[in-house]
Amino acid sequence: MIRQIPFAIIRQVVIALAVFAQIYLFVRIRQTIKSSPRSNRFKSRVICLVGIIIGLLFVLNGYILVRPILWIDPPLAVQLFLFDPPAVWTLGSIFSALFLFLAQLGGKLGQMIIRLYRDDVNYQAVSIPVNLSRRRFIHAGVLGITAAPLILSGYGATYASKAYDIEELTLPFGHPLRVVQLTDIHAGIYMTLKEIRRYTDQVIALQPDVFVITGDFISNSISFLPSCLEEMALVHARYGTFATLGNHEHWFGNLSELRMIFRQYRIQLLQNSHQLIQTERGAFAVAGIDDLRTGHPNLSAALRGLDSVIPTLLLSHRPEIFPQAVAHEIPVTLAGHYHGGQIKLSLPGMDISLAHLRTPYPEGLYRINASHLYVSRGIGTTFTPVRLNAPPEVTLFHLT
Repeated sequence: MIRQIPFAIIRQVVIALAVFAQIYLFVRIRQTIKSSPRSNRFKSRVICLVGIIIGLLFVLNGYILVRPILWIDPPLAVQLFLFDPPAVWTLGSIFSALFLFLAQLGGKLGQMIIRLYRDDVNYQAVSIPVNLSRRRFIHAGVLGITAAPLILSGYGATYASKAYDIEELTLPFGHPLRVVQLTDIHAGIYMTLKEIRRYTDQVIALQPDVFVITGDFISNSISFLPSCLEEMALVHARYGTFATLGNHEHWFGNLSELRMIFRQYRIQLLQNSHQLIQTERGAFAVAGIDDLRTGHPNLSAALRGLDSVIPTLLLSHRPEIFPQAVAHEIPVTLAGHYHGGQIKLSLPGMDISLAHLRTPYPEGLYRINASHLYVSRGIGTTFTPVRLNAPPEVTLFHLT
């Protein structure tokens, strides 16, 4: 499988597909309306209305992605009827347009093959009556195929993105610990304060010895960070709460302000540093590094002064630190970033998503020698509120 496709290329392809989808669907809808028996005046008004609706949905979705809407806890009705429809339309329209385009292309190819066959056998044209029932059946099938992505996108935004799993793993570590991980919260209009509180309550119910949060607390504005951390601070883990920064914190905040907010809510931010914890069963350490691409990661600095015999739990927003962690004989590394693909197609023997094309560590458990890496699917979403076949997760580790 192709690996490490640059994000810039993926973004350009997705934007191009989204623009193509709006134009193509409008043209097809316009053709359908023009073929109706209604008056030209009526058809012109409907075509104009369709164009306005498609344009507004697409532009509003772009605005939400580019310009933060600073609404800390919008009501559910606002989310369902104002924020979700543009995102659902934009994503669903891409696949609807592709399916419709392929169906149209397949139909034209089929007609070409039939013509070639008729020419080969010296076919004499005869008048064949039109089967209206068959035509209606085909049109209904095409309509169903076209609508399916929009229905799936709506399901992925309103239900699948919120129906989380509790993943539970037992890993060798060298010190018995109960660790709970959250990652990729992406607080914003698609991860409201009410939703964050639901996850906080779940973490509290799991009674962790150590609570870790591996980056991307916010979506597109640092204004959402204080309320997010206020909820995270409600968790009183036995040995503390530890966090690392993700790319979204670096994109939308400056380091001094970020550190101040973390200190305000007494959540220990590990940025190329570690915390040594003494217990009645011996010592262990929690280390954390800065984001691998947008920050200034330094694993050597994070481990400086640590005795190699002390079990160390490494936190990193991105999982690509794993080979270095193996070289330092770190037993357990926890990461996130990729959301498990967020929208994933599972085929026999393989999974396909944008994340699976970009990294060898899109989700789940990996092992090299005595070192383990776990990549959580996280709880939030980015670029679109839709999740499909990649449910959010709260992860509980039994370290032994």
